Amino acid sequence: MPQHAPSTRPRVPVTTVKVPAVTAVFWLVKVLTTGTGEAAADGAAAWNLPVVVAVSGLGLVAALWWQLRADRCQPGRYWTAVTMVAVFGTMVADGPHVVLGLPYPVTAGLAALALAVVFAVWHRLEGTLDVHSITTRRRELLYWAAVLTTFALGTALGDLAAVVWHLGFAGSIVLFAVAIAVPWVGWARFGLSPVVAFWAAYVLTRPLGASVADWLGKPAHLAGGLGLGDDPVAVTGLVLIAVLVATTTRRATR
Repeated sequence: MPQHAPSTRPRVPVTTVKVPAVTAVFWLVKVLTTGTGEAAADGAAAWNLPVVVAVSGLGLVAALWWQLRADRCQPGRYWTAVTMVAVFGTMVADGPHVVLGLPYPVTAGLAALALAVVFAVWHRLEGTLDVHSITTRRRELLYWAAVLTTFALGTALGDLAAVVWHLGFAGSIVLFAVAIAVPWVGWARFGLSPVVAFWAAYVLTRPLGASVADWLGKPAHLAGGLGLGDDPVAVTGLVLIAVLVATTTRRATR
């Protein structure tokens, strides 16, 4: 019998996994990027907010373009993109509350709904939400859509804890430090799906890192900050991120 002609539909190019190994260093760097983005955005906003938003938006587009062009996981590119998500996202995540006047519980609910839609589309198209399966351009685009949406949800949760629940920065740190341990315990002890555990923890890194940065940088009269300043906190965070990424990259190369 004659063989069927091969499909001429263009295939999505397959690359190696485009997300770094999920280790303790991964989570540490992730928390650092959220805190650094929070401090950098708050510090820059004091200059000229519209200009800073535009520049950071262009920086995010450039970082994502640079990341998408890689044919394998390159930690420098990946973490640059994540950091720019944090900087730009901090500036626009409060938009629904500040501009539209929506209460924080409503913004949190809308962000959770948006993330559920992204996950539903991703799972419908690819059959998995596992970050170890980010090996095609389409999966990578879906992954970054999820990353952006988790940032919005994490920001809303942080605002909810600090403002609505009146926990302040220190109380929010305790809350989210405990909360982020829950998915790990569920995975390690009770058989929670590693995909569910990963994304739950990923969302919580945002309010945890931002709460730490605000506690360090903001003055005492603003929810009990230490008053070190946003700019020093941002610079310190960038240095720590660069050192950790360079160290892990060097070890992986060896």
